Amino acid sequence: MDHEKLQRFQERLAGMLSRLEEDVSHTVEGMREEAAPFPDPTDRASVESERNLTLRIRDRERKLRAKVEEALARIDDGSFGICEVCGEEIGEHRLLARPVTTLCINCKSDQEEDELRRNQA
Repeated sequence: MDHEKLQRFQERLAGMLSRLEEDVSHTVEGMREEAAPFPDPTDRASVESERNLTLRIRDRERKLRAKVEEALARIDDGSFGICEVCGEEIGEHRLLARPVTTLCINCKSDQEEDELRRNQA
């Protein structure tokens, strides 16, 4: 992959990382504001349900953040865009759709088929 494309992916990943960090700070601030007691059990249950959903979303974002950081490290070490299974280049369209991917479309399809077979057994 040429330097210009790598730079575009690096900028895109850095933007993703920045947005994820902003979301985390908003969540922390929002949870502090919601700390007020609720005399009505229904209101409290609703707030707790929303809080649990928010925490699950943030956990997924935390995992995505780690993947974004790993992708940025792969750009630095020159392995970005190379499938970690077969060693072939990952298609640019796939990287545009999912810039944190480490597998080409063929290896990912094989992985998903294997997983489906294991789950059916």
